[in-house]
Amino acid sequence: MRSKTSDTGPAGDLRRAIDHTGYYPEVVSDGVFSAVGGEELVAYYLHHEPTFDRDEVRRHLTVAVLTPTRLIPAHTDEHPGDDLLPDPYTSTSTEAVSLTTIRSVVVTRMIANPTAGPSSPAEAVVTVGWGGVGRVDLEPAGCADPECDADHGYTGVIAGDDFSLRVSAAADGGDAVGKLLGFAEALSSLTR
Repeated sequence: MRSKTSDTGPAGDLRRAIDHTGYYPEVVSDGVFSAVGGEELVAYYLHHEPTFDRDEVRRHLTVAVLTPTRLIPAHTDEHPGDDLLPDPYTSTSTEAVSLTTIRSVVVTRMIANPTAGPSSPAEAVVTVGWGGVGRVDLEPAGCADPECDADHGYTGVIAGDDFSLRVSAAADGGDAVGKLLGFAEALSSLTR
């Protein structure tokens, strides 16, 4: 079923970008635009990447959509058949996150050879946290005494990592980093 989207403006641009990937465009568009629910698009970012599973290469597509009130991350993966679904299939997951719940937008830019003066970032990572997903990293605790063999328990960090995208000019193309940074700027400007 083709999603009902305008052929003009940001919604039309997003639909054309999804079509351009060639990665199940009808399936991806249906999932994304159903989650958007007719709301105006402020910005979007699309990231098409392969995943490696033993001897197979599968594709993964992330579409992040920003509306005036929500961030909508959408992920589409392809899967081989299994016991429940014998034919190959896709799964699309979307989440609609109210902008008022976003706690942080972390933007990391990697600049190659910074002593040469200003240049475009070679890589960028954008991580958005709203408290939906938490990660606990534990490791054995120790003390400063190298001879100590006592059990000091564990130490760790609780980190929010709800949504993260990393792109590089080398792997994703020359304009991918700038587009991700533009999306992050639009998201940051709406997050208060």
